[in-house]
Amino acid sequence: MAATRFLSHITIFNSKNSNLYSITILAILCTIFYLIGIWQHSLDPIPNSSSSPVSGFLSSSPCYSLHTAQLDFMPHHLPHDPTPVTARVPHFPPCNISFSEYTPCEDARRSLKFDRDMLIYRQRHCPAKNELLKCRIPAPYGYKVPFRWPESREFAWFANVPHKELTVEKKAQNWVKVEGEKFRFPGGGTMFPRGAGAYIDDIDKLINLKDGSIRTAIDTGCGVASWGAYLLSRNIIAMSFAPRDTHEAQVQFALERGVPALIGVLASIRLPYPSRAFDMAHCSRCLIPWDNYDGIYLIEVDRILRPGGYWILSGPPINWENHWKGWNRTADDLKAEQSRIETVAKSLCWKKIVQKGDIAIWQKPTNHIHCKATRKVFKRPRFCQTQNPDMAWYTKLEKCLTPLPQVSEIKEIAGGQLPKWPQRLNAIPPRISSGSLTGVTGNNFVENTELWKERVAYYKNIDYQLAQTGRYRNLLDMNAYLGGFAAALVDDPVWVMNAVPVEADQLNTLGVIYERGLIGTYQNWCEAMSTYPRTYDFIHADSIFSLYKDRCDMEDILLEMDRVLRPEGSVIIRDDVDVLLKIKKIIDVMQWEGRIADHEKGPHEREKILFAVKQYWTAPPLAPKHDQ
Repeated sequence: MAATRFLSHITIFNSKNSNLYSITILAILCTIFYLIGIWQHSLDPIPNSSSSPVSGFLSSSPCYSLHTAQLDFMPHHLPHDPTPVTARVPHFPPCNISFSEYTPCEDARRSLKFDRDMLIYRQRHCPAKNELLKCRIPAPYGYKVPFRWPESREFAWFANVPHKELTVEKKAQNWVKVEGEKFRFPGGGTMFPRGAGAYIDDIDKLINLKDGSIRTAIDTGCGVASWGAYLLSRNIIAMSFAPRDTHEAQVQFALERGVPALIGVLASIRLPYPSRAFDMAHCSRCLIPWDNYDGIYLIEVDRILRPGGYWILSGPPINWENHWKGWNRTADDLKAEQSRIETVAKSLCWKKIVQKGDIAIWQKPTNHIHCKATRKVFKRPRFCQTQNPDMAWYTKLEKCLTPLPQVSEIKEIAGGQLPKWPQRLNAIPPRISSGSLTGVTGNNFVENTELWKERVAYYKNIDYQLAQTGRYRNLLDMNAYLGGFAAALVDDPVWVMNAVPVEADQLNTLGVIYERGLIGTYQNWCEAMSTYPRTYDFIHADSIFSLYKDRCDMEDILLEMDRVLRPEGSVIIRDDVDVLLKIKKIIDVMQWEGRIADHEKGPHEREKILFAVKQYWTAPPLAPKHDQ
C-alpha cells in the first residue's frame, strides 16, 4: 500500500511538471515568432504608386481622410413603391343659372313621375344620392340684400325674385305690384281686398287675438303670406305654407318679405309638425277640398290644432248665398259643399262658434270626454289606435281621429293649460312637466334656457352683425332641441325656424318648441329643406355634423346650407374641433370666409365654434339677345 501511494504521487508530480514545461515552451516560441515578424516587416520597402493596385489609394490619402466604398444594404428584388396619393381637394363650381330657384325635393320635372291623385305629385320627392348636385346655386344677377323689417313686409327687390306672373294674375286682388325695380305688397288677398290688416281686425271681433291666448298659427295655402305678415304686429307668429305650383314663387315672395313660410301641401302624408302645435289654423280660399276623401284633410288639421284651438275658413263655400255667381258655381253645389264640411267638423267634435259675412270659425274641444261618447252617433272617424301623433315625417295620413291626452274631469284641458304669451315662452312646457318627454325635467329646461342666453350673448360679442339690430331677419336653427337659441333672441326683430332632426326621434322635442310659442319643422338633413334658395340670413348648427357623421356626406349638408343661405349671410357651427377642421377645409372652396373660435367656457373645451360668412356672388349677366 505504501509503495502504491508513493508511485501515485510520483505520477501526479511528473504530470504537473510536464504541463508547466509545455506552457513555458509555447510562450517562448510565440515571443520568438513575434520578434521575427517585426524584424522582417521593418526590412520591407514601402511600395510606390506603380507597384500595387491599391498603392494610389494608400499614398494619395492620409489615414484620417480615407474614403471607403459606400456599402449598399438595400434590397433589389421588391416591387416599386406606389405613387403617393394626395388628399382630394373638394371642388364645387357654381351651378348653371337655370338652377337659380332649384328646390331639390319639389322639382317640377321629377314630380311628373308621381300620381296626381290627392296631389301626391306635389309633395316631397327628393333626388337619389347619385342625383345630388355638387355645385353651388347662384343668386340671379343683380341680387340685393333684402329690405330690413318692417319695411320688407311691404317691399322686395324685383331682381331677387324676377317673376311678374302674380302681378298680372292677381292684379285685381292687390297681392303684389311692380314699382320700378321693387315689388310692393299692399297686403291684399283673394278674400281680403281691403287688406290683411282690416281682415284680421274682422277676425279679432269674433275671437280674441290680443290677449296672448293665441300665439301660433298655420296658414294653409298662404299666397304671399300677407295674413301671416300682418299677424306679427299682434305677437302671433304664423307658419305659412303653399305648394310650388302655377302661382309661381308665392312662398319665395313670403320669405323675401321676412315672413315664416315653407313649401308644402296637404296631400297623402302628414304635415311636418307635431300634434297640438297650433292655436289657430286658417284657410282663405286655399282650394283645399276639405269635404273630399272622407274629410282626411280636416282630420289632419285636427291633429295639429291645440285643444280649444280655432279653424277659420273664408272663401268658397262660406257666404255662398252672396258670392255663388262670381264663383262660377251653382248655389246648390256650394250649399252641398258647405253641408259636407259642417258634417265633417261635427264628426271631429268641433263646435261652430260663429259665421259672419265671409268668415266662419270652428273650435276644437279642450278634451275628448264628450267626443268619445259621440262615437255611438258618429261611427267615423274612429280614434287612432297605434300611430304616434307626433310622428310626421313621410307619415301617411289616416282617416282616424288623433286622441287627446287623458283628463280626469270635463273642464280640464287635455295636455295641460298653457300660460298666455309672453309668459308662455319661459314657463315649463306641459310636455316636460307631465313627464311625457323622457329624460328632460323642469330643471333641465330652466338650465337650458339660461345656457342659451349665455351662448347667444357670447355669439354677439364675436359676430357683430348678429348683434346689430335689424341686420338679420330670417334665421334657421338646424338642431333646435328645446328652442333655447330662438328664445334667447325673442326681443330681436327676427324669427327662427326651429328644425328638429328626425334622427332625434327618441327625444322628439318639437312639441315643446310649439308649447313655448315658437315655430319649427321636422327635417332630415340628408335631404334638402322644403324652401327656396336664399331663404335665410343666418344659420345656426349645433352638433349637426356629429349627428349625421355616419348617415350622409358632410359636403352635401354644407351645399344645402349654402343653397338656403343668402349672399352675405352668416353661419355659426358648434361641434368637435376635429369635425370643424374638416368643415373649414370644405367651406374654404365654397366662397365662405370662416374662422374657428374657442368655446365660451375657454380653450380647453374640445367643442369649438366656427363663425363663417357667405361671400357675395351672383350668376353673370345674361348675354344680350341679337336680332337674327
